[in-house]
Amino acid sequence: MICFAKLPLKVSITDMQHEVSSITESWYPHLNTFDYQGNWEVLSLRSPGGASSTIIPDIINGSVFMDTPLMATCPSIKKITENLLCPIMAVRLLNLKSGAKIKPHKDNELAFEKGEARIHIPVFTNDGVEFYVEDNLVRMNEGECWYINANLKHSVVNNGKRDRIHLVIDCVVNDGLIELFEKADKTSRNEDYNVAEKILIIEALRLQQTPVATNLATELEYELNAFLKKSITASNKI
Repeated sequence: MICFAKLPLKVSITDMQHEVSSITESWYPHLNTFDYQGNWEVLSLRSPGGASSTIIPDIINGSVFMDTPLMATCPSIKKITENLLCPIMAVRLLNLKSGAKIKPHKDNELAFEKGEARIHIPVFTNDGVEFYVEDNLVRMNEGECWYINANLKHSVVNNGKRDRIHLVIDCVVNDGLIELFEKADKTSRNEDYNVAEKILIIEALRLQQTPVATNLATELEYELNAFLKKSITASNKI
């Protein structure tokens, strides 16, 4: 299981900073008020239905993800979403104001292994920002591209004097994203092994009928068979 990873994606950070600084639309307070203290604000560049005021990143009432009017004012961000070569869901700017903190929490099922990947690109940050994934402090610099396993406990505090603004992109895992992650600098750990879930993932990969998906399914089958063989051997010794 990937906990977090630095992805090899080129970003025009100067252009992005200029575009974000030029936005005049009012930011919206993040809705999950229980999960943070201080000020945490959101702007949507892609949302269910395509409205800038829709800041929830999940599908509502059958809506489809569409670019909001703000995306047209941020061509460098639009280019990043195109370079990811995967289906893009929500795209948001998240501003954690100076002195604010996001409490430890999990975003259920939001992980690469579950078929969705949340990518963070710091647009503006400072040395006082501390982003923890479980007990790991992840230092993300401006213009870097990071995957965070949001299904794990994570938290953020901005102890700096400047606001911290991240571009956050929610992606559907496909062959293009799998290939990008293969080149990434990853930090991983073993996860609790769920046999039924692994079988469903293998079946879903086989249905894609692409070389990358087929190879990944084969690797997972080898891993599954090794786990089952080990489990049988251990039970026979009891």
